[in-house]
Amino acid sequence: MSQDDLPVKGEPLQLDKEKGEDIVVTSTLSDSTFDDPNIDLDAEILEDDSPYPEVRSAVANTDDPEMVVASFRTWVIGLLWAILIPGLNQFFFFRYPAITISSLVAQLLSFPVGRLWAWIVPRKTVIGISLNPGPFTVKEHVLVTVMATVGAMSAYATDIVAVQRVYYSQRNSFSYQWMLVMSTQLIGFSIGGVARRFLVSPPAMIWPANLVTCSLFNTLHSQQYAGIGGQGGISRERFFIYAFVASMCWHFFPGYIFTALSTFSWVTWIAPENIVINQLFGYASGLGMSTVTFDWSQIAYLTSPLATPWWAEANIIVGFVFIMWFVTPILHYSNIWYSNFLPMSSRSSYDNTGAIYNVTRILNPDVTFNAEAYHKYSPLFLSTTFALNYGIGFASITATIVHAVLYFRKQIWEQARRSLKEQPDIHARLMSRYREVPDWWYAIIFAVMFVFGAVCIEVWHTQMPIWGFVLALCISFAYVVPIGMIQAITNQQIGLNVIGELVVGYVLPGRPIAMMLFKTYGYITMTQALQFTSDFKLGHYMKIPPRQMFWSQVVATVVAGTTQLGVQSWMFTNIEDMCSPQQKDGFVCPNTEVFGTASVIWGVIGPALQFSKGQLYYALLWFFLLGAILPIIPWFLARRYPKTIFKYVNIPVILSGTGFIPPATAENYIPWAIFGFIFQHVIRRRHFSWWAKYNYVLSAALDSGVAVAIVLIFFCLEYPRNGTIGQGAFAGWWGNTVYTRTADWRGARVLRVPEGGTFGPAVW
Repeated sequence: MSQDDLPVKGEPLQLDKEKGEDIVVTSTLSDSTFDDPNIDLDAEILEDDSPYPEVRSAVANTDDPEMVVASFRTWVIGLLWAILIPGLNQFFFFRYPAITISSLVAQLLSFPVGRLWAWIVPRKTVIGISLNPGPFTVKEHVLVTVMATVGAMSAYATDIVAVQRVYYSQRNSFSYQWMLVMSTQLIGFSIGGVARRFLVSPPAMIWPANLVTCSLFNTLHSQQYAGIGGQGGISRERFFIYAFVASMCWHFFPGYIFTALSTFSWVTWIAPENIVINQLFGYASGLGMSTVTFDWSQIAYLTSPLATPWWAEANIIVGFVFIMWFVTPILHYSNIWYSNFLPMSSRSSYDNTGAIYNVTRILNPDVTFNAEAYHKYSPLFLSTTFALNYGIGFASITATIVHAVLYFRKQIWEQARRSLKEQPDIHARLMSRYREVPDWWYAIIFAVMFVFGAVCIEVWHTQMPIWGFVLALCISFAYVVPIGMIQAITNQQIGLNVIGELVVGYVLPGRPIAMMLFKTYGYITMTQALQFTSDFKLGHYMKIPPRQMFWSQVVATVVAGTTQLGVQSWMFTNIEDMCSPQQKDGFVCPNTEVFGTASVIWGVIGPALQFSKGQLYYALLWFFLLGAILPIIPWFLARRYPKTIFKYVNIPVILSGTGFIPPATAENYIPWAIFGFIFQHVIRRRHFSWWAKYNYVLSAALDSGVAVAIVLIFFCLEYPRNGTIGQGAFAGWWGNTVYTRTADWRGARVLRVPEGGTFGPAVW
């Protein structure tokens, strides 16, 4: 394996643990970029290429301004994807295990669709519009992919709508839902547009994740596959079809015919009533040490293992094993936080009788906190994994900052300094021929979306004052440029969700709806700003005219958000027992449950009664300090022993990697790591030619096949006639029920609360 195949020191990982988005890892600048005396960056700026080798290796330094970009074909295919992919992802969002149609899938699938259009559709002009402008161009492909992915993931605000319905029995009109989603998605866009002069134009702002995307675009359209040589082999398109069909057909077994293959907690079947064994090896409420599954949706629940470099997967699995297989059992069986009265792993919150916490008992009629009722009822308890997950979240915030300072301080300082004074590189000069988006376009979007947000807050009585709305936006806006610079250089994004929860929990205590709104406007606004900025940088590299990129992003975001709300509304209306823990088709709403529990912790009860000194979970605040200290250890060891494994240790990755627990278990992590080791290490090292041509295609085919199979199973077998189609052949047999007859499925606890008794502190 060549040196280029290895990750560089401190190679980072992008991971949104609350939304479950894809992990994309690319090489970033190493210290040698600035230490090597043979590199004269100022001289290279004068050349017709980027001064940064990472960019030169992935991005073409030429442009064809006559190439077709925003054609009729582009808009039709792009908007179709903007409906289909967000709609499917929203449908799967409420299911566990879910499968995500990732940006990689959209990028790969758009290519054959565009080529098929160019081959089939006649080259005619109707009302001055060309139906088929010729071959499907790389610029069309970029724009289609952006439209397919800019709103592909479930809009964060849809969880507010779901939690209001499930937890607080509030069913607001579609107008409220639509304005809420649009404002949270597009306010960030307006700020990202203004910040583009700091985060897009300067050559120093590399945005490493985009380099992988650019490489794939160039590979697809050049039809030259790295490392293939003259070995040949079937085309990528044919390989995709074979793998897609195989994946789709196989999923009918773990997804419908023999569902125990999916939840393959075989150890609990041997000892179904042994509580300790079920807590350690169980899938529903345990740690999942059975570690076996035959369901790709379980394996790819964290993201596709074929799309994450092995060094990152190794970091994540080491963190998982230590935190979940070592720390968690010690904490749980030590009965810290009264954990023996609770399931070991659960997304729910509990009262002092061991029952699900009844939040309505501590709410006033206007959905605000009733302190007297709270002190009469019960403190709130969390499962061991859920509580530990909050601690890990605290640690990951400080760990990311310290890691960036230790490993990238020189790059951040040098590139931030250069970004303010360096001359435009070849890409900026090539882009200068296209008209920029005027700032007043962004100002109009901001004004309209601010009005939408204010109307949602005031008309529907969310208990959130306008000043709270403004404060949330100020927090988000203040962090866009500095965090954007860190992400543009290191590929690591520091999340503001926990910071937002802490702030709103203290300034607006006892208001769960206000808490969710504040958290969303304070967190997702920045995230969306950086998402749009990243797309603009992709357009910058691929020479997409800014105004065409602007309109494709705005229109696709509106279409995707509207589609997701429509899908969500249909699901809650038509799917029986939606969001119930035992929903028969897996629509248990795991993310909504986590979001709802957070609204109770931070919004109803508030951090003062949960995490302040003297409270039950006060010790978790020490994780902030722990996160600041941990990155120093591998950094010091790597400097002292530079040729050892310590240079690959990445503390933010280790900490953030466990962010899917709960609901994820070892049945998600261990097979994921095994597949990652096989494809991203063994096959990549020994059969690089095959890996280079087929690895990402296989990942897209497996994900797509499972997604289609899930849709077919639900709409053809489960939903019609109340699931009676095929019921006689498969329902009720051992392979579909064995895992439900275990203590794990019942959420068994080590200690039982006496009849009529309670556990926990005497005073709270």
